[in-house]
Amino acid sequence: MSMANLQRMAQQMQREMARVQDELGQAVVEGSAGGVVRATASGKQELLSITIDPAAVDPADVEMLQDLVLTAVNDALQASRDLAESKMAAVTGGMRLPGM
Repeated sequence: MSMANLQRMAQQMQREMARVQDELGQAVVEGSAGGVVRATASGKQELLSITIDPAAVDPADVEMLQDLVLTAVNDALQASRDLAESKMAAVTGGMRLPGM
């Protein structure tokens, strides 16, 4: 394989990775907890919104609500990581690249 071929392959991979990064920035994933708290995040692992069903708000049990919010956020962020990993694996052929 010539250096020109390697360089072309590297440039193609860079273009594909840039395309995937753009897709991830537009993707939205959701996590939920207890059916009463939903969190949405972007494919770039940015929290976008939290929705809480008013039935979940009990002033006597704030800790439960805090736990539900934490669980929903972590669920959404894990979905975001999974999405990013699957999209990047398609570009890299499953190679684990540092920082990706």
